[in-house]
Amino acid sequence: MKIGVVGLGLIGGSIFKDLIKLNYEVVGVSNSQSGENIYQDYSVLKDCELVFVCSAMNKTLAILDELENILPSTAVVSDVCSLKEFVTKKKRPYKFVPSHPMAGTEHKGFENSFDGLFKGAKWVITPVFGESELLINIIKQLGAEPIITTPQKHDEAAALISHMPMLIAQAIFKTAQDNELAIKMASSGFRDMTRLAMSNPEMANDMILMNSDNIQTSILKLYKSIGDLTKSKYLEQINEIKSKRQSMNL
Repeated sequence: MKIGVVGLGLIGGSIFKDLIKLNYEVVGVSNSQSGENIYQDYSVLKDCELVFVCSAMNKTLAILDELENILPSTAVVSDVCSLKEFVTKKKRPYKFVPSHPMAGTEHKGFENSFDGLFKGAKWVITPVFGESELLINIIKQLGAEPIITTPQKHDEAAALISHMPMLIAQAIFKTAQDNELAIKMASSGFRDMTRLAMSNPEMANDMILMNSDNIQTSILKLYKSIGDLTKSKYLEQINEIKSKRQSMNL
């Protein structure tokens, strides 16, 4: 089976390397990378049974449009965008199954990609146009656990666990950066709290602009949680939070 990967950044590059390790025939399409089985022409995808689109969110719709001129109706296509509702507005002539691997690092680019990135990770699928056993099987082979939901529920949840935390990390660093003593004192706790401030700027900008309503709602919920924590029974509440977090194996 031949599988294509469009966009060879951190996510696309890791999928590409994993699939090669799994002995699949893999072709990559990239404007910035070169090497064995990596091309710049979409036509190399024409006989692929499965194609992953791993571009920046602001470029994804144009690529999905372009693939309509390349792929047969039997091909399965899945994007990996961290937002799902915006890619489901249009039905495609190929079998489009939007998805989102919940994996990554604060680094970007093919040079930071690696096989094994998805082991133990969750991989969300929003099959509004139909499911694909082929995609699910490949996701499992990459070591991830498929989760099925709707685009709307995905985007709401992503705001809570990914987009809002990234924004908060950036805000924490911005708040502290001009206090020389604070920065001099900063150690592992501050480093861990602000790691997400190192996120890919293009990706971060897309998240904030394209999921702003859900992020604002999440921030209001966070504000309420902070208020609840500081009102009374703080020790009791943080012990409960600690217990719940431990049970989630995060």
